[in-house]
Amino acid sequence: MIEAHQLTKRYGGKAAVDRLDFTVKPGTVTGFLGPNGAGKSTTMRMIVGLDAPTSGAVAVNGRRYAQHTAPLQEVGALLEAKSIHPGRSAFNHLMAQAYTHGISRRRVEEVIEMTGLQTVAKNRAGAFSLGMGQRLGIAAALLGDPATVMLDEPVNGLDPEGVLWIRNLLLGLAGEGRTVFVSSHLMSEMALIADHLIIVGRGRLLADTTVHDLVRQAGGDTVKVASADPARLREALAGPGVDIVGRAGSDELQVTGLTPRVIGTKAAEHGIALYELTAKTVSLEEAFMDLTRDAVEYHGSVTVSDITGSAA
Repeated sequence: MIEAHQLTKRYGGKAAVDRLDFTVKPGTVTGFLGPNGAGKSTTMRMIVGLDAPTSGAVAVNGRRYAQHTAPLQEVGALLEAKSIHPGRSAFNHLMAQAYTHGISRRRVEEVIEMTGLQTVAKNRAGAFSLGMGQRLGIAAALLGDPATVMLDEPVNGLDPEGVLWIRNLLLGLAGEGRTVFVSSHLMSEMALIADHLIIVGRGRLLADTTVHDLVRQAGGDTVKVASADPARLREALAGPGVDIVGRAGSDELQVTGLTPRVIGTKAAEHGIALYELTAKTVSLEEAFMDLTRDAVEYHGSVTVSDITGSAA
């Protein structure tokens, strides 16, 4: 478990992380999201003691990282995949870490096999591709068989097979009851693996929620329905937790809080003909962009029309 309380990091007059409060619970994959410059990497560095908080505190499994006598067995972290001695082989890099905690050679061989590094384990790590470097970083994070796994952009440089592998790995770790905390800009991957989300912007907490609730709040459970008698349909659908919006003179209603199946059934029960029944689809990416719109530090100015216009 990771627990942050009023966690703050300032660089001069700027707050890179501003009074964050959150808890990352075991048994689930928690996505850590935010635009560039939101404070994600700084937060992760403070979790493992690489940066000291200006104020507030963060604990892993009830203690500050520095207080753990065997930290690799408490939290395995991948923050910079290329933070390795370029002249050292993958095997020797892992063995050097293993020696610090009394971890066996057998465990080193296990994580090498687990991450698909068998054929390159004796090669110099400095010559690794980005994807192989990621695998080595993940192997190092798993070396101590930790209760908490924290990965920053783990799929960078991985091919489709590698992406599927890391997806299944993270789901498997969470299924074993471990705490899994993952930062990524790939919303499509987060939508597939994350149950919970912690979203930050400009160092502040924007949301601590589930994927389902975030999408729902962005209009993901809205149904567009057109009928022969919108006034009577509104009466038939009204109830607790149901929100219905419609314009005067229009045969269309926007309904939130009921599924298309329920709406169709209620309309049939009241003999109301429907012309259209369409569920609105909102992706995690769309919901994320909507939430963080005002927290983006750098905005591009080129549009599609600019590109097509210049090409013409």
